[in-house]
Amino acid sequence: MKNIVRLNFAHLPTPIEELPNLSKALNGPRIFVKRDDQTGLAFGGNKTRKLEFLIAEAREQGADLLISGGAMQSNHCRQTAAAAARYDFECKLVLTGPKPERASANFLLDQLFGAEIITVEDRTFRDEVLQKTFDDAIAAGKKPYLVPYGGSSPTGAMGYTFAMEEFMQQNIHADWIVFGTSSGGTHAGLVLGQRLFGYKGKVLGISIDEPEEELKSHVSDLASRASEKIGEGIQFSRNDVLATEDYCQAGYGVFGEGEREAIHLFAKHEGLLLDPVYTGRAAAGMIDLIRKGFFKKDETILFWHTGGQPALFADKYAQEVIR
Repeated sequence: MKNIVRLNFAHLPTPIEELPNLSKALNGPRIFVKRDDQTGLAFGGNKTRKLEFLIAEAREQGADLLISGGAMQSNHCRQTAAAAARYDFECKLVLTGPKPERASANFLLDQLFGAEIITVEDRTFRDEVLQKTFDDAIAAGKKPYLVPYGGSSPTGAMGYTFAMEEFMQQNIHADWIVFGTSSGGTHAGLVLGQRLFGYKGKVLGISIDEPEEELKSHVSDLASRASEKIGEGIQFSRNDVLATEDYCQAGYGVFGEGEREAIHLFAKHEGLLLDPVYTGRAAAGMIDLIRKGFFKKDETILFWHTGGQPALFADKYAQEVIR
């Protein structure tokens, strides 16, 4: 296996906890949770694992500025800004959507970490503005490193390739790993890690905003490219990727009854917080699949918690969550 540059700032291994009260409430299979909301960096989350590799790569390339983009309440951007502060990079974030009237949740934290915020009302112009920000930085004599959306690149996918190894070493049996998937880096890493470290169960991504076929194509391609960073390339096909689009029709960041119920069930029965965009939607999908009998009663599910709880405090969601 090739030597891959990595920094070690995530709090690892993250714990695995059983959720017996939730299992009982759903009259379903045994449920565990992998607590990647506890990775440590700026309230934690799954992007911290990816940033261990991305920040290492940026330092190796001599960068002095991190540039990334996402939604106005992006968890990825919050963790990127925190990593930039910790490792003495400047940081510019291109955030899309209506600018909030006041700073709250992730948008507040981005500024607290010293990131320069560039807002784009219309998402269709996000890539263009991101590229201009990058080009302008070079013209100004800076050495920018573009952190991809969601940290989802072959380098970023390494975070979840080795997360699978970590999970295997924790000796918790799970027939299914269930998690939210969007930009594909977490998903691709788990698929690659499954192959490399011999996980025998199924890895099911619940789409947050992407059509199923596009997601399978993107994740298989990303896993294939990520494998080349480790050693001999593995060619993954769409059939190697399990995903469902059944819970993302409302659109990205649209908070509905499924997300609300999931957040309340996890909070009421386990004292565990989900977020309104990612884990709330992924958990809503898992709960619906349990109720439909998709998982056998004698199977065990590992719900991989990818973080995002600061968004609960965003003005956009706070009152909706408790309504």
